[in-house]
Amino acid sequence: MNNRSILEAILFVAEQPVPVEELAEVLEIPVETVQAELEGLAADLAERESGITLRQIAGGWRCYSHPDAFPYLERYASTATASRLSNAALEVLAVVAYRQPVSRNQIAEIRGVDSDSAIRTLERRGLIEEVGRLPLPGTPTIYGTTNLFLEKLGLQSMGDLPPLADHVPPATVVETLEETFRADA
Repeated sequence: MNNRSILEAILFVAEQPVPVEELAEVLEIPVETVQAELEGLAADLAERESGITLRQIAGGWRCYSHPDAFPYLERYASTATASRLSNAALEVLAVVAYRQPVSRNQIAEIRGVDSDSAIRTLERRGLIEEVGRLPLPGTPTIYGTTNLFLEKLGLQSMGDLPPLADHVPPATVVETLEETFRADA
């Protein structure tokens, strides 16, 4: 079996992106050779219009389904009992992603509701994790996102997140909204 076939087999079963250095160690060949083989494998898959693509993401390489297969995968996923994140979990995930490290209380304060259930769900799914503790009474846990989060969003790093400023309304709109919710209004 040649190196390219071995790499394909490893990446087919990998549950997360595999760094080039780790692949080089497993195959006992130079990193440069592995990098060239991975790029060649990615090109081979693209050339033969495979349903699988190979991408460098989140510090490693991983196999993904081809974007053109999305409608079929979506139909396939709807036949199974696909579990999706709730809106609350998605909100908590956004808060953690943009404000990390962040505590449960900070998340609840930002959202205006208790977020413990959503936090547990995100931890269980491996999208967020405990990254430390605050030096306050009770030493509250602080959370951050994981490499799985980066992988699921197709990001290399947190710096690739879109800026929040693009999604914030102008100050005049915010003031108008705040006025409508004031108790004295």
